[in-house]
Amino acid sequence: MAFLLKSAHVVDPAAGIDGVVDVKIENDRIVEVGEDLSADGAEVLDLSGKVLVPGLVDMHVHLREPGYEHKGTIESETRAAAKGGMTGVCSMPNTDPVTDNGVTIEYVKSVAEREGHCRVFPSGAMTRGLKGEIISEMGDMVAHGAVAFTDDGRGVQGAGMLRRAMDYGKMFGKVFMSHCQDEDLVGDGQVNEGVVSTRLGLLGWPAEGEEIQIARDIAVARLTGAKLHIQHISTARGLELVRAAKAEGLEVTCEATPHHMFLTEDAIGETYDTSLKVNPPLRTAEDAAAIVAGVIDGTVDAIVTDHAPHADWEKAREFELAPFGMTGIEASLALVNTNLVKTGKIDYGRMVELMSIAPRRILGVDAVSIQPGSLADITVFDPEVTWTVGADGYESKANNCGFAGTEVTGRATDVFVGGKRTLTDGVIC
Repeated sequence: MAFLLKSAHVVDPAAGIDGVVDVKIENDRIVEVGEDLSADGAEVLDLSGKVLVPGLVDMHVHLREPGYEHKGTIESETRAAAKGGMTGVCSMPNTDPVTDNGVTIEYVKSVAEREGHCRVFPSGAMTRGLKGEIISEMGDMVAHGAVAFTDDGRGVQGAGMLRRAMDYGKMFGKVFMSHCQDEDLVGDGQVNEGVVSTRLGLLGWPAEGEEIQIARDIAVARLTGAKLHIQHISTARGLELVRAAKAEGLEVTCEATPHHMFLTEDAIGETYDTSLKVNPPLRTAEDAAAIVAGVIDGTVDAIVTDHAPHADWEKAREFELAPFGMTGIEASLALVNTNLVKTGKIDYGRMVELMSIAPRRILGVDAVSIQPGSLADITVFDPEVTWTVGADGYESKANNCGFAGTEVTGRATDVFVGGKRTLTDGVIC
């Protein structure tokens, strides 16, 4: 199948393009990029007024399958990803059974190939069962397609255990993605420790519960020479630790979520909205501003969602009993466009770096670019359309989006994965 994507504003810093050109696709590849391309044998799509970028990738997503299909499935959550403009996601391993061996990696890959609406790059657990006691079957997982190692959901508690995992696993050249949470310090914390936790009478989660492990994991990465990626960073001091590690020349990267940039602890009011209960928790306005500044200056490498679907009944409980996590993959592009691009904080080139180029580079998967010969993973979005998050429901199986009711600008209209359409005029194919 061939497509001629006409008159879109193409933005790809890797290809040095920022202007209106045509893009021609044949089968799974881009074959031509330029002005007034011939439409011979191709279906023509007029994309005037749209922005076309290398396919977006969310490198931190919980698909829930296997084991938690009441929350979400590979089909439903990749459907949500495609709706949000994503051409790929990195799945987290806190499934049941835990994704800590090649068999489970193969299961995720096979279901994604059969039922998925975007590419799925599976990560594998650092330790068996996420228990932090025994190294997982890292080599087996890499042989079957794992792209990274992480105990996301709780993080490795022992520094010695982390060292052993890194010393062994670094031979495979994969990145170690760290969920930084000192469980002994955090305890049963529910929200950021401070004014809001006091006002609401909820147990506090100190910023230091995250920052101590960021500092520790950077130190262990220095010791072992492993590649380290700090997940969902949420505090100003934590970001300073990453900034210093980068200045030292260590292979350390980090990611930030829209909710840690555009929401704060003050959003949690007297209704105790459990959609706002996330891990790590929403922090102060000063922390959120620091994370945005890190996005602008390049300290933050990637924007992710930590998309975490839960069943309605799980979130419809007392705040301290409800599980942590919110969905957000369907709104991520719009939130970044609204809060960062439209406000002039970053341009579309920087957005592409954060949401397409860097995630692929960190995960070590094939690069995608808008130039001949590249794989045709492409995201097209309308940068001006205004809509309200959740007003028309969600493609995700879950409804626990902390941005529900927020008016945003910009929305994906067309998505191609390997030259095949997964989203057409905003509708899942």
